[in-house]
Amino acid sequence: MRNKVITGALWSYVQQFGTQAVQFLVTVILARIIAPADFGLIGMIMIFVGVGTALFEGGLTNSLIRSNDLEDDDFSTVFIFNVLSSFIIYIILFFIAPFISNFYKQPILTDLLRVYSISFIISSFAAVHNTILVKQMKFRKIAVITFPAVILSGLSAVLMAFNNFGVWSLVYSALINAFFTTLILWFNADWKPKLIFNKEKFRLHFEYGNKMMISSVLDIIFVNLYQIVIGKIYSATLLGYYTRANSLMMLPVTNISGALNKVAFPTFSQMQNDEQKLRSTYKKMMLMVIYTVTPVMVIMIVLGENLVVFLFTDKWLPVVPVFQILCVTGILYPLHLYNLIILQVKGKSGLFLYLEIIKKILAVVSLVISYFFGFYGLLWGQVIFSVLCLFINTHYAGVFLKYNLWKQLQDLLPLFLVALIMGAVVYFVKNYFLTNLPDFWVLLLGTVTGLIFYIFLSAILKFSTFFEIKRILLKK
Repeated sequence: MRNKVITGALWSYVQQFGTQAVQFLVTVILARIIAPADFGLIGMIMIFVGVGTALFEGGLTNSLIRSNDLEDDDFSTVFIFNVLSSFIIYIILFFIAPFISNFYKQPILTDLLRVYSISFIISSFAAVHNTILVKQMKFRKIAVITFPAVILSGLSAVLMAFNNFGVWSLVYSALINAFFTTLILWFNADWKPKLIFNKEKFRLHFEYGNKMMISSVLDIIFVNLYQIVIGKIYSATLLGYYTRANSLMMLPVTNISGALNKVAFPTFSQMQNDEQKLRSTYKKMMLMVIYTVTPVMVIMIVLGENLVVFLFTDKWLPVVPVFQILCVTGILYPLHLYNLIILQVKGKSGLFLYLEIIKKILAVVSLVISYFFGFYGLLWGQVIFSVLCLFINTHYAGVFLKYNLWKQLQDLLPLFLVALIMGAVVYFVKNYFLTNLPDFWVLLLGTVTGLIFYIFLSAILKFSTFFEIKRILLKK
């Protein structure tokens, strides 16, 4: 199992990093061509595309991953549900698009939403195919399948941007990505759907999945709540700054924790009845992710201005303080992720939904209070809300694992402290030794200095996580 997890994680990283690297390069090029307001327009509709995706999946794909002894009826039933649901949801979005456009006072949103939403209809035809590969932990195959679609969609976006397609280059590239991903999955999958809809199997998966679906919808709505408020109250340009800052912050987070998450869910699911093994594996994976994510976030905060100017040019300078604040939430993101996975693995979808409702109430309260402190007040309100959610998520996951928040913090605090010390070193080096250098060299030398110092301290303090990662990399 250990070798299977490590192999799966490595290929998941290959797929995640390769995809993100291409998309990031494309975004950097597009940011130099397309106006920030165009990114803001896409930010306005992403909540509806995200909700549509969550509704058509209905949480049933998660049910397939955690369930054992599945038959062809299970997969075909979920497939038919996904496809039919996606069409129904698209029709609804098609007709409410003008009202969304009026809400934001952006007439172009009607056509943007109607066209962009076709992507989740296309994706619905391959959701089960992808789920089967995840369940089987065939991440190498997923990497090989998805990468060509990312390349094609990225090239298309750049070519369209150079030909003055503006915001439409972002929309059409999403459709191209969905189409080729689905097409390649179909041609490379060992499973093909049949016209079978088993009502009993549907009830079984829906009983677990419907709560996960509602939880996903709530999460998407409230994750994008700040984008709704910024887009409505402020401007598309300011929303463009926010979405670009958030995307840049999430790049290392999704590459590290997101990739491992694909391995974590099926791995934890296989250990769900062995509490000691589950707790031990959970602890190792969580510490490795935090150990890796935290120094990257700290370096990005310290070198934020150099990073933004180097990547996107001076026209994106207003992004810097937004980006630095959001990086604080990025540090906590993996903790939320892994604590919530435990609830899913244990089949506590009802408790999962209950906690999501509680957290969304807190989100509204936080948003209302922080609204009175202006745009940056909204951002710091987001950080405070993230901290509050950490206590909630960790408490209940700790009950099932017998690994509560206090024990987690005892393990995590040394990692955080070393990362903060490293950040202070990078800040000192940047401001006293690298002041007259171009942004590229500041980023390179600052990052290298920080990481060497971080690794050195980890070895001196004998962090078990450091030696575990070293052992994996050296294949010992």
